[in-house]
Amino acid sequence: MVRVDGINNGDALIRVRDLDKTYRRGSEVIHVLQGLNLNVDRGEFVAFMGPSGSGKTTLLNLLGGLDVPSAGTITADGEQIEKMSGRKLAAWRARHVGFVFQMYNLLPVLTAFQNVELPLLLTKLSKSDRRRHVEMALSIVGLSDRMKHYPNQLSGGQEQRVAIARAIVADPTFLLCDEPTGDLDRKNGMEIIELLERLVAEHYKTVLMVTHDPIAANKAHQILHLEKGSLVEATKGN
Repeated sequence: MVRVDGINNGDALIRVRDLDKTYRRGSEVIHVLQGLNLNVDRGEFVAFMGPSGSGKTTLLNLLGGLDVPSAGTITADGEQIEKMSGRKLAAWRARHVGFVFQMYNLLPVLTAFQNVELPLLLTKLSKSDRRRHVEMALSIVGLSDRMKHYPNQLSGGQEQRVAIARAIVADPTFLLCDEPTGDLDRKNGMEIIELLERLVAEHYKTVLMVTHDPIAANKAHQILHLEKGSLVEATKGN
């Protein structure tokens, strides 16, 4: 169950309280997020919608520890992250968060296997264990037969599947997806959304997705609408 009213839920996987994010542009203070409260339970698929500039990507960056709030708290899997040191936050992020971006961000000189393996190179896993994890991740996204292919040998949909395999290879606690279908046609885009649905239903992953596509958003359990940095409405998805 996703709640946006700030009511305490000690069992929530992600708890956000009174979250603010501001930036300064000269003498001007820009309020990107204001007083945001949110609970997300484990195994939820949440879509964030709203106009450009409403704070959607900023919220994902804060939840993933890529940025720090100006005020408020973020607790994920029982750990309060906004006051962590850079080193501790990086370790937390590697353990808990998988990122999926609109433009895939694959390294063109690496094969699909090597791209997916990248997050594991920072762990203490043996080479054989890394191989097992990578092969499993590529199997989950349906690309076992493409692991030796380079990005320029793959379709856009296949590249995004490799990116999702890279995001799940370390078995993160939750996935943050920023416009994961934004660079794909309708058919490939819906295949990516169906893959995210399967990760939630079959692998009990928690997925938080920013999207402008109402058809994609409707596949989520909940659709949260942001307007000028505030959560203004929650609607039921699929």
